[in-house]
Amino acid sequence: MVRGLYTAWTGMINEQKRLDVISNNMANADTTGFKKQGVTSQAFDDELTIRIHDNNAYNATRKRIGNMSLGVKIGETYHDLSQGSLRETGNTYDLALSGDGFFTIQTTNKQGVTSTKYTRDGSFTVNVDGYLVTKDGDYVLDTNGNRIRIPGAQTAANVAFDQRGNVIVDGRTIARLGIADFANPQALLLYGENMYEATPEAGLRASTATVHQGYLEMSNTNVIKEMVDMITITRAYEAGQKMVQTVDSTLQKSVNEIGKV
Repeated sequence: MVRGLYTAWTGMINEQKRLDVISNNMANADTTGFKKQGVTSQAFDDELTIRIHDNNAYNATRKRIGNMSLGVKIGETYHDLSQGSLRETGNTYDLALSGDGFFTIQTTNKQGVTSTKYTRDGSFTVNVDGYLVTKDGDYVLDTNGNRIRIPGAQTAANVAFDQRGNVIVDGRTIARLGIADFANPQALLLYGENMYEATPEAGLRASTATVHQGYLEMSNTNVIKEMVDMITITRAYEAGQKMVQTVDSTLQKSVNEIGKV
């Protein structure tokens, strides 16, 4: 193995993965409730380097001469759950959360299996049956895990949501939004459709988030910062390419010139 080639290759692969994450962040810069991801890098475990075939009589055994690193790799991909800005819409069923927490959603896959997912996207509406749903038709759940049906939603009912998540119709509380928090949110898995799937390691717990009716939380992606990071990644990738070309030209000289001597 040519160490220089391998080190440069791991660096280029690492930058490709970082670029994938940043591209996804930028693509969702206008997605309601989207939380960007970040990436950390770390070196591979150091390998012990020893000297072999040493003709020195005092070094009859192999001699340790130090450690060497074999390149870089992705350490972890993490969720940046910092608060996004709130945009006023004035719509009755647009809800935003400030603080730590997620709306609880019931989804059904193509096989007809229902499961619970979590999202910060509060752009809700009411279907023809009067149930509070997401824009994709998934049901919003209350604190007991039940679907929320709003009586008179298709007529002139006065629907309000207070800061604790209580659903109030014509002055009467009918349900409370199921808002969940997690002790270890980094253990959440991306499900798609701007939702997360909980794992046992996430540690489900009650949330103290505040609900704002008539508002939507915007993505917490900073497009300018992401573009600067993208430029940095591009330059690092180009540096890896130049290193590969340099090592390749050195090997070419070794084969075509030194090998002829």
